Amino acid sequence: MTTDTALPAAATAGCPYAHGAGGDHHGYEPFQMKDPFPAYAALREEEPVMFDERIGYWIVSRYDDIKAVFDDWETFSSENAQAPVRERGPQATQIMKDGGFTAYSGLSARIPPEHTRIRAIAQKAFTPRRYKALEPDIRAGVVERLEAVKNNPDRSADMLRDLAYDIPTITILTLIGADTAQIDTYKQWSDSRAAMTWGDLKDEEQVPHAHHLVDYWQECQRLVAAAHENPGDNLTGDLVRHQQEGGEITDHEIASLLYSLLFAGHETTTTLISNCFRVLLTHHDQWEQLIEDPKKIPGAVDEVLRYSGSIVGWRRKATKDAEVGGQKIAAGDGLLLLMGSANRDETRFADGEEFDITRPNAREHLSFGFGIHYCLGNMLAKLQAKICLEEAVRLLPTLRLAENTDIDFRENLSFRVPTSVPVTWDADTTTGA
Repeated sequence: MTTDTALPAAATAGCPYAHGAGGDHHGYEPFQMKDPFPAYAALREEEPVMFDERIGYWIVSRYDDIKAVFDDWETFSSENAQAPVRERGPQATQIMKDGGFTAYSGLSARIPPEHTRIRAIAQKAFTPRRYKALEPDIRAGVVERLEAVKNNPDRSADMLRDLAYDIPTITILTLIGADTAQIDTYKQWSDSRAAMTWGDLKDEEQVPHAHHLVDYWQECQRLVAAAHENPGDNLTGDLVRHQQEGGEITDHEIASLLYSLLFAGHETTTTLISNCFRVLLTHHDQWEQLIEDPKKIPGAVDEVLRYSGSIVGWRRKATKDAEVGGQKIAAGDGLLLLMGSANRDETRFADGEEFDITRPNAREHLSFGFGIHYCLGNMLAKLQAKICLEEAVRLLPTLRLAENTDIDFRENLSFRVPTSVPVTWDADTTTGA
């Protein structure tokens, strides 16, 4: 597992800008996700490549610069994508060592030729056939939960807790062949992974998360061992079969893929579904457009991904001296690519700060990355969001955000995760079943 936590050369050489302790960094706060977009706009306008000594990364905020970095994997390696933002403390480190934690990135932090080899095998297992097989169960699960919601006598619900929490988790557990009764356990492990990798934890705060990661990794290894004994009709079984048929992938690499998929396969999709309801109900005129014409839903999902993506920042590391947006970057320097800023860059998206489900180029967003590391599960994530919206406009057309709603977001470097999406609806229009 990567343990690259050293500050880039710029941090030790001295910041090239006057951003000392009193600097405002154009309003940018690395771990604050409540409303980062004004700061993003200021960065794009005033300092599109800014060194932030607080975290030791160059902050890149413009669309063209970010897309170019993603596209040049040889100059800008993904090897630090899964590195802890804050160095692990000695107690957490010992817990993970004693527990045999050796998980590594499934794909996102690997580089060619290793990345090319493993992704080729993963793509053989991660196929549209699998999505199609899952779709009826996804829709049935969505309908079941929305029916339960609309039968709530006080006409109140939380679309994160009551819908978005379960659906993606059950989907990815089914896809992989894991126990769907363990939703809460996997969510707890995933929360710990996010906190340990992208959070800002003190040493003592890391301890319970370290225990969770050990359990998480041991479960991934157990799933691979079980698939060798009985490779079922699921993605883990497919990967083991490819290995047995001569595919160049080890058990450790399969377990590492599961370690990644059991996180990325539901956490970001839970957030996407939550954001679909949060953003569309905030722009209620566009929610009404979906009621009138559900064929607009796929475009609406892409516009939510552009306007308010689950992941707003991702990391890269310069392998040699380079230049980004006119700024010299030294070999070894880390970069934080603000996709959440790029997705509102008005040089690419006209009126980028405005939400518009009919936007013709919404699919050009960078929320799934770009280049060789483009998200493998993007189609499955969008399918689940689409189904949730299709059934919601049918069953709960008068859905709206609860009054006086002020949604908070978790503190994190990369993931913009709402803590709730409270809603209500009219009593006399819940008859769309």
